[in-house]
Amino acid sequence: MSLRLTRVNELVKREIGNFLSTRYGAETVRWTITSVDVSADLRNATVAYSVVGDELCARQAQHFFRKHAGEIRGVVSKHVVLKYSPKLEFVRDLGIERGNRVMEILDTLDDTNSPE
Repeated sequence: MSLRLTRVNELVKREIGNFLSTRYGAETVRWTITSVDVSADLRNATVAYSVVGDELCARQAQHFFRKHAGEIRGVVSKHVVLKYSPKLEFVRDLGIERGNRVMEILDTLDDTNSPE
């Protein structure tokens, strides 16, 4: 990946995070934008988010991002000047949840193997 694309990814990620925290702070407190991957032609971007909480919170986040994708795209295009305003596709990042699950398993293994 080129240095330019890396900078664009980070810039778009920062702008989305800033917008969500200032405009929808109370609603989005359990969601984190983990990464943005803008295509080389700058027309599409995949935005990964993680959710702290249960499946209800995850469904609420999915519904929110579907509903507000156009508004978020408009804000990003206003603050990040590019040839094209990328179409944003929001996907859930399960990496943090998987990492937490692995840590729980390791903790239970450690508890069963420790002498008492």
